[in-house]
Amino acid sequence: MAGTGEPEGGGGQRADGGECRCGRCPHGARTGHREALAAFVALREDFAAGRGVPSGLARSAGAARQWVSDELTLSARELAQRGTAEKVAWLTAVRWCTLLVVWIAVVALLLVQALTAIGSGWTAARTAGLVAAVVLALGLTLAAWRHRAHGGALAPLIGEDGRLSTSRTVAAAWATAVLYAVLMLAVRLAARPGPRVRRRLLQGLELDRSGALLAALALACGVAVLAYGLVAARVRSGRLQKVPAQRPRAADLLTDDAGRGSLLDVQYVLINAAVLTLALVRLAGRPGALPQLPWSLVALTLLSGATYLAGKAATGGRPVILSVVRSRELGDLAAPVRTGDDIEIRGTGFVPPGATTPDRLARTVVRIGGVHVPVPLVPVAGGFANPTDGVLTVPVPVDVEPGRVEVRVITAAGVETAGYPLDVLD
Repeated sequence: MAGTGEPEGGGGQRADGGECRCGRCPHGARTGHREALAAFVALREDFAAGRGVPSGLARSAGAARQWVSDELTLSARELAQRGTAEKVAWLTAVRWCTLLVVWIAVVALLLVQALTAIGSGWTAARTAGLVAAVVLALGLTLAAWRHRAHGGALAPLIGEDGRLSTSRTVAAAWATAVLYAVLMLAVRLAARPGPRVRRRLLQGLELDRSGALLAALALACGVAVLAYGLVAARVRSGRLQKVPAQRPRAADLLTDDAGRGSLLDVQYVLINAAVLTLALVRLAGRPGALPQLPWSLVALTLLSGATYLAGKAATGGRPVILSVVRSRELGDLAAPVRTGDDIEIRGTGFVPPGATTPDRLARTVVRIGGVHVPVPLVPVAGGFANPTDGVLTVPVPVDVEPGRVEVRVITAAGVETAGYPLDVLD
């Protein structure tokens, strides 16, 4: 309908020619989120330039700052709601993309087998490879249908923080390759070949030939389990700050939570991808047995996995307050901290990785004594001057009792710093 923004025929267009903003279809959710982001950026830039503040508040810097922060927080909540709608629509739609990729891979395998069969003829190994690929694709299709609201076939690869898990993806790649090789041998055995062929196929499953491959699979799965347990334990103890991502992205495999390239993740993915590629090449050259891998490559994957886990254990940390000082404007005299003054909290870890979105920044809270003070959003061109990872500026409310109080910072991840003493005078 023209007046409600409902899509006609799922085409993402309204009857009046405008774009769909329903928030239910992927196109409408994407359009709504994009417009909400544009509105927030425009509002932030206006406030950063000093425009839009009511004239009645312009005389009080503290009141104007608080009003601007409240307006930005409300707009950020709308932006976050639009982002959530886009995530749900994206996860629902991506299952079709994953299934399309899976079946395109099956068709590509069929075409390659048909082209390579020219001259040499069709063999039982080619039939077994194609049947194994179809069975594997059917299994992934069933899994995608079962998890259709959570990303389809990608659902097992998405961590609790909403990002693609590097360790899970590597383990899934190894498990898929080994399962495909075993299915090929199972299909050939089910075809009831002669005793000599059956004996040769069963010899290809012996441990002395497949031990390195199984060790590589065990290493990948072990790293995935250990990484999950290590991260979960550090999050529960407060030694690691985790903020959910808006939605999974392919770049999550090679980056940290803040979106910066991670050397540890990159080396882990590339080394395992190289060894896995070698295993698949050997499987294609000798489809009658599980691919044999040199133990030196297994040792390489072990070293890569240990480095990856060591990085998981070393990264992150609790937020820490290093000092608290009175915020002083140019020309002000030196004075003790009193109620109504602004204080500057200096430290580290106040903005967790991935928490730079405005709705996450607005969740940063400072506890002064028994009073919780939301950290005001202070806009500047292109971003925010407050809060930042190393400095927070908040006012001391009049409800704070004079005397020695403790100052604590509660980040967007819900982690609280240790108390820092502060003397507040009348």
